[in-house]
Amino acid sequence: MNITVKLHRQPSRTSEPTYQTFEIEADPTRTTVLDVLIRIQSEQDGSVGFRRNCRNAICGSCAMRINGRSGLACQKHISEVMGEHDTELVIEPMQNLPVIKDLIVDMTKFWDNLHKVDPYVSTASRQISKTEYLQTPAQRAKLQAAANCILCGSCYSECNSAAVSDRFVGPHALAKAYRVMADNRDDRTEERVEKYNESGFVWDCTRCYNCNEVCPVEVQPLDRISQIKHEILANRDLPESMPQRHRHTLLDLVKEDGWIDESKFAVRLVSDDFKDLKALLGIFPVGIRMLLSGKIPYPWQFKKSEGAAETKALIEAIASAKNK
Repeated sequence: MNITVKLHRQPSRTSEPTYQTFEIEADPTRTTVLDVLIRIQSEQDGSVGFRRNCRNAICGSCAMRINGRSGLACQKHISEVMGEHDTELVIEPMQNLPVIKDLIVDMTKFWDNLHKVDPYVSTASRQISKTEYLQTPAQRAKLQAAANCILCGSCYSECNSAAVSDRFVGPHALAKAYRVMADNRDDRTEERVEKYNESGFVWDCTRCYNCNEVCPVEVQPLDRISQIKHEILANRDLPESMPQRHRHTLLDLVKEDGWIDESKFAVRLVSDDFKDLKALLGIFPVGIRMLLSGKIPYPWQFKKSEGAAETKALIEAIASAKNK
């Protein structure tokens, strides 16, 4: 089969990106994207730049965007990434990181963000004199998914929050953060929960699900982020942050009415039920515009859900079961 490859080219950091087209003959069911790149580099243009190493989806070096979706070039066969009606195989560098050359990106920010979560079992807990620190199969299973992360960068490349916020550490870092939190050998869990409750960590995640979709080794970073959130919400000693209040306010309103009364939501969330009048005045103009445009109902228009009582009973039953 003749395959048209549209390849992102950028000779240096300061160069304007362009695309170069190559034609290559390959069996789409047996040829990987990395095979294609190696053949282009060895047979047609030796200046093409990309990273590769193990060719077994272990090292993560060959992460790139393939037909608009990040993944490992060594793992993806042509038949997987080219749809029935696709005419080109488009290969580009990962997003959210500066390009050094062609498909090679500067991973400095990626590694710096990882270090922000301190993804190592604490030194103090490893000071063991005579025997190993053993784990049961159940204890190991708790952290297994996060431990599978190969730090390829695919999730970071597709992260919407990382695209718009320099402070967000990224799904890769938070997956590793949960891996340490879930490890019974670590002795800094409380400190970690407090840290990850700060701005730039779990509450900055937009829950777009892209990280789960592209992860090549099924770490499911969004699930790990959610698990950290559960640990934060279970810690009643932490001062209530705005994201926590958002969650509590939403839950309280659903318990009261069966669904959310938007006219109450902003007042409770931002002003803490009129305790912060300055904050309330700050959202007043927005609230008026939303009322006039029909985005939220007038207070006298809102009606409780017919199943409000059942909804409240269900929420309370779940909360009771969790506390046992």
